[in-house]
Parts: sequence; C-alpha cells; structure tokens
Amino acid sequence: MRVAIIDTYYPAFLAAQYAGRKDLSASSYEEQHAALMEQCFGTSDAYSQHLRELGHEAIELVANCPELQGAWAREHGSSSLVRRLASLPTRVGLFARRQFLRSVVQAQVEAFEPDVLYAQDLWFLSGEQLDAFRGQGRLVVGQIASPAPPADALRRFDLITTSFPHFVARFRALGVDSEYLRIGFYERVLERLRARAIGAAPGSERPYGATFVGGLNPSVHAEGTALLERLATKLHLEVWGYGAAGLPRTSSLRVRHHGEAWGTEMYEVLARSQISVNRHIEAAEGYANNMRMFETTGVGALLLTEDAPNLRNLFEPDQEVVAYESEDDLVEKVHHYLEHDEERLNIAAAGQARTLAEHTYARRMAELAEMLESRLRQ
Repeated sequence: MRVAIIDTYYPAFLAAQYAGRKDLSASSYEEQHAALMEQCFGTSDAYSQHLRELGHEAIELVANCPELQGAWAREHGSSSLVRRLASLPTRVGLFARRQFLRSVVQAQVEAFEPDVLYAQDLWFLSGEQLDAFRGQGRLVVGQIASPAPPADALRRFDLITTSFPHFVARFRALGVDSEYLRIGFYERVLERLRARAIGAAPGSERPYGATFVGGLNPSVHAEGTALLERLATKLHLEVWGYGAAGLPRTSSLRVRHHGEAWGTEMYEVLARSQISVNRHIEAAEGYANNMRMFETTGVGALLLTEDAPNLRNLFEPDQEVVAYESEDDLVEKVHHYLEHDEERLNIAAAGQARTLAEHTYARRMAELAEMLESRLRQ
C-alpha cells in the first residue's frame, strides 16, 4: 500500500522556523523537509515512519509551506511565472499562492502514485481535486478533530477518521464512511529530548510548577482563555502559546506569558513541568480529546484535564491522570499536587506508562493501516 499524507502546519510555526534559519529557504527540498520533521511539530513524520515500519510506502507532505513546496517545484521544473505571482503581497498573490501550493501537491501525488491520499486538513485541497483523485481510483481519506466543514465537503471523502467520538455517528448519518481513530504520542520525541539533555522521567528536573501551552487568542478560544485568565489570578501558572497579541492589555496572562513554544520546544516546556493544565476546544463538546493529553503524559508531566464521559476509555482518573470538574476544583488540585510530590510522581509515572504502552502512533498506524487495507480490498 502506498500512502501520501497531506498535512498543513500552523503558519506561525512555519514563520518561526524560517525566521530562525535564514538559509533554510535556499536549501533543497529534502533538507528543508528534514529540518521541519526534526522539530516534531504536530504529528510530524509519525504516520509515514510507522506505516513504513509496517511494510507500506508512505510520504509526508507539508502542503502549505511555500518555501518547502517552492523548492520541490524548482527541482521538478514548475512554472516560474506562477511562483512569481504567488510571491505578490496582494489578493492576486494570495489566490496565486493557494493555487500554486495546490498544484505542487497535485504534481507530488502524480509523481508518487499513491493508493491512498490521507488529508490531515479537510480544507486544503479543492473539491475538484478531491473528485479527480477519487476518479483516478485513489482512496481519499480525511482526518478531523476540529469544527467540521459542510456535509457536501465531507461527502467528497471515501473515509473520514476522527478522534472525536461524537463525530463518527454524525458523519455516518450523512452517508459518510467514518471511523474513530484516537490521537497518539510520537516516541521519537523522547530521542529529541535526550539529545537536548532533557529528561522525560516524572522524577527528572522540573523547574516549572503548573504550566499551560496552547492557543491564547480570545477571539479563537474565548472560554478557554477566560478560564486561564481567572486561573492566573488564583495560582502561579506559567504560560506559553500563540495568539497572545490578541489578549487585552489588562490580561493577567500577559505577565505569565513566556512566548511561543513550537514542536520540540513545546515538549521541552512540558518535560520541565510538574503539572500541565489542559483544556479542550468547544468542538470537542465535552469529550476528552486533544494532542496535549498524550504529549503531556508522554514526557512524564502530570496531566490535569477536564472530566469527560470518555476519559476512562483513555486513562484512569486519579491513577494515571487527574480530572477536574470545575474551576475551583482545578485550582484546589493544582495546589494539592504541587504540595504532595509522591502522589504527583506516582500518577505521572502511571500516566506515562499507559501512554507509552497504549497511546503511541506505532499502535495508531497499525489500526489505521487495517482500516485503509480493508477499504482498498473492497
């Protein structure tokens, strides 16, 4: 089975990477791709790595990175006119850039000739492209754990995987084939931390008490940011994340904000934290599901997350993670576990053991491969 994973990265992460390495955009496609994968952002190359270990051929495309995709186009003789238009800082430039990036993905797919297209972003490819890929006999699969697009857009996929349990029945009711696929932890992160001399054992040096890493823009995460602002007045919460420019000048989070933390830097913050506070986006609708749950436990910090009806399907509350039921409950538990080291370390160790045994992308890709192969056989 040949699988092309089509991913998109946060523009702020990409901007930070290329700003930090001025020479990177002039490097080859292979060098740029390796540099991005080295950062372990999002799922990084976890899908392709573990699918290859299972005997499949797989590639990972960062479809919305202009520098990376531009390098691929240069090396494969793409139109210089389209590239020049895409660099214009105008509406014409924005439209041309989108079309250019889509055209590069199209060419990459044609060059690789995959049996499966696995889109991590349901919005990136055009409807016409999705229809064309399906018309070529390719299995077109999408993954989503965010607000869903309209039904007509969903129906352009042969299969949609989601880590939102409540989305599966909802999609199937629309006539869309859907499967539940949980998020996981990429164990290669531990190698990256070791290379930086950072321990991921729960008892390793952890100078930060309670931390939060994630989105802070109140226009995007209104309820979650309001919660964090209140928490910052009740306990010592250290904060990293993007969107802080959107915070009011009087926000209590501004003095606690240490800047953005992407990829390996984010894992470094978590690995130096005793407790990581987690909150979900509204689209989760009360279910436990986001990457931070597995990123936190994977690097040995104690996870404090909202109680949820499906949490016990992932972790045992009060044994492997700690669940909170209200804002006051969260504050009380942060204080408690900062004051009771042995309890905190025991729960964090059990949570890490559960993640490394059950919630890795090696396990997830075995589940995904079975889903894909069964549909290809049909």
